[in-house]
Amino acid sequence: MKNTKMYAGYRYPSQVISHAVWLYHLFTLSFRDVEELLAARGIDASYETVRNWCVKFGNQYSSQIRKKRGQLGDMWYLDEVFVKINGVLHYLWRAVVQDGDELDILVQKRRKKEAP
Repeated sequence: MKNTKMYAGYRYPSQVISHAVWLYHLFTLSFRDVEELLAARGIDASYETVRNWCVKFGNQYSSQIRKKRGQLGDMWYLDEVFVKINGVLHYLWRAVVQDGDELDILVQKRRKKEAP
C-alpha cells in the first residue's frame, strides 16, 4: 500500500501491517497464527492488533486487488481433449477466456451428451 496517510498513528510500519493482513486473508489463517508468524520474524503484535488491522484495512486491500486484476473477457472457449491416465481414457474440458486465462478445468471418466 502506497498511501502512508492510512497508517498515520500506528506503531508498526505499513509493510508489517500489510503483510499481516495479506497473511490472514490469503492463507485463511487465524489471528493467532498470524501473531505467531510475526513473532517468528521478531515482531511483537497481539492477535487482537492483527484483527483490528484486518477489519480496518482488509476491504481497502481487496478493492485495490480487484481493480488491478481487471475484468474477464467477453468471449470464452471450451476445449475438449481425450487423455489417457494410467491407461484409462478420460475426458478433459477446459474453459478458456479470450486472453488465454483458464476459468475452469473438469476431468471425467465418461462423456455425457446432455448437460447436467
